[in-house]
Amino acid sequence: MRRWGLLCCALLVSLATVAQAAKPKYYLADFTITTAIIETSALSCLAISIYLADSRQQQAQGLMHIEQLDKNEGMLFRYSEPAIITMWMKNTYIPLDMAFIRQDGRVAAIARHTTPMSTARITSREQVTMVLELNAGFTEEQSFEVDDRLLTIN
Repeated sequence: MRRWGLLCCALLVSLATVAQAAKPKYYLADFTITTAIIETSALSCLAISIYLADSRQQQAQGLMHIEQLDKNEGMLFRYSEPAIITMWMKNTYIPLDMAFIRQDGRVAAIARHTTPMSTARITSREQVTMVLELNAGFTEEQSFEVDDRLLTIN
């Protein structure tokens, strides 16, 4: 059964198209866009288009000033070393779900329906190397839960 799930995930990767749909997209012109695959505990796979926030400048900017993301679109913050990561929503207009991801690709925690424009701290609680930001409600709608994993980044 697991082999079938991985085969389906591979098929999703080959069929996935990356759409530059964030509005206004000129704020993200310097970000690399790729496809990520999430394997859920139900052995289903989700393909999402993501903007990669790898540099300190990109991580500081994040999704600030973005007014809209498509349904299957998000941003992945990648860090070189595991650490307790703290995020906020300053100058972020849309509510987000934030998945904190361990070095092995497994989801450690999810902060759902974060508050736009808030300076409240949102913390990982354990060491992680990635944070995946998605439209608020995405994780509930797609049954994306703790211990699900990020499989592939092209």
